[in-house]
Amino acid sequence: MNTEIKRVLEGVRDGEISVDDALLKIKQEPFTDLGYAMIDHHRKIRQGAAEVIYGAGKTAEQISGIVQVLKEKGNDAILITRISPEKAAAVGKDHKLDYHPDAKVGIVGKLPVPDGIGKIVVATGGTSDIPVAEEAALTAEILGNEVVRLYDVGVAGIHRLLSHTDIIMSASVIIAIAGMEGALASVLGGLADCPVIAVPTSVGYGASFGGVAALLSMLNSCASGVSVVNIDNGFGAGYLASMINHESKKG
Repeated sequence: MNTEIKRVLEGVRDGEISVDDALLKIKQEPFTDLGYAMIDHHRKIRQGAAEVIYGAGKTAEQISGIVQVLKEKGNDAILITRISPEKAAAVGKDHKLDYHPDAKVGIVGKLPVPDGIGKIVVATGGTSDIPVAEEAALTAEILGNEVVRLYDVGVAGIHRLLSHTDIIMSASVIIAIAGMEGALASVLGGLADCPVIAVPTSVGYGASFGGVAALLSMLNSCASGVSVVNIDNGFGAGYLASMINHESKKG
């Protein structure tokens, strides 16, 4: 059963909310039409996480308007991805915005207390992969996960990665982020007993083809338990990792 609905029903059971109020929460208008955006308020009920704002292609005014509606509907933490510094500065005039320039991520509200079943490890091959890694890490954190960052531990100096085998072995999910030939995902897949989510990045020289080489390497990984998201898709990896890290809580 969905966590949000379950909380409402538990509130009725415990006498913290009336039946009528519970019915209102479940039946409330499923979306708000702003003309330029249809804000999906039932996303959290269906999927367990509120709608995320994709900042690229939207104006600062549009982003601010969406944030305002989400705040009015009781969202305590709002995630904005791929938002430029200029737009972040403009949105920050209307809302208290915590901006992370490397990841181009903005957060309105406070990060929740982690309630996942374990730790999500976010590892990068190199320092150049950190912007994508931070997008993944911040996404996972705003969805209620404890995140451990292992940056610049690529296969060119594999002893750096092997010095953290205790962290790798204790993870519930690992996000492996790498450009060039993308070998980090296979190495981690061969070391860990948990799911590994591979994120190819567009980091690399000419024949890396903007991340396609890393993507194909990761798709052809010989290590079991490795899945792959799109090039530079840190958000998608962080979201999927959170779903895995919360799976057993559904019971």
